[in-house]
Amino acid sequence: MFTLAHLSDLHMASRPQLAQLASKRGLGLINWQRKRKAIHRAEVLDAITRDVKASRSDHIAVTGDLVNFSLPEEYARARAWLGALGSAQDVTVVPGNHDVYVRGVEQCPAEYWGDYMTGDDGLQRFPFLRRRGDVALIALATGLPTGPFMATGRLGARQLSGLAELLDQTSALFRIVLIHHPPISPSSRHLRRLVDGSALLQVLAAKGAELLLHGHDHQRAIVWLDGPQGKIPAVGVPSASALTRHGDEDAAGYNIFRIDSATANGAPQPWHCEMIGRQRNSDGTFADTARQMLL
Repeated sequence: MFTLAHLSDLHMASRPQLAQLASKRGLGLINWQRKRKAIHRAEVLDAITRDVKASRSDHIAVTGDLVNFSLPEEYARARAWLGALGSAQDVTVVPGNHDVYVRGVEQCPAEYWGDYMTGDDGLQRFPFLRRRGDVALIALATGLPTGPFMATGRLGARQLSGLAELLDQTSALFRIVLIHHPPISPSSRHLRRLVDGSALLQVLAAKGAELLLHGHDHQRAIVWLDGPQGKIPAVGVPSASALTRHGDEDAAGYNIFRIDSATANGAPQPWHCEMIGRQRNSDGTFADTARQMLL
């Protein structure tokens, strides 16, 4: 049995200085002060961190938006948080759009969290592969600087080609694709979509995967994607710091996945994967709210 905890969208924020507001950060600060400041709370993140650590999962995946304005002090705080969460061997990180919020910071996630974004080959580049037992974690980066009122993501041809190769190489393992943006978005989120999501779907339909995990939308979601041998569950989680439900966004929560080995007594067996949803209660504690067999 292998257990994986998945959380996302911490949105650690610091107040930008005056000189830093002549960019998308200016509009972002207005949005933060008007509503987001009351939603994304440090005490909620502290509580969910304690709960994740208490789960004693074999590995933890963090799918982006660790920071909010891409400020140096935010990256440093996120680095300290990762160190408290677990070692770089036990935690895998992919960046989100808020982690590269403006131009000029594209290399900052790697500078601060590079050991959490390094493959088993020792290289820092996307996609990268980490094998943990019979599980293959394949990490993608979709975040890129965008204009005001936009939060789109992109993979690009190189990452898509690399993903196809890694899925082929790990076909005997339980393959988990880690990504920030969901592969499919409704029309209402056109300016927040993965712009080459259709190309990602084509790769998955041809090569297959057992599970895809994402953040970005701040809500619990399961979408079933086409694969060569059956459907692939694509699972989203709420923000890890959300105090309460807000609009269509859920209160803080995360998921635990229990994955059974594909072998028994030396003979191949079908994969089994159970998802356990952990959700914040009104009193600040976390509890199981749902269990679902995905495979």
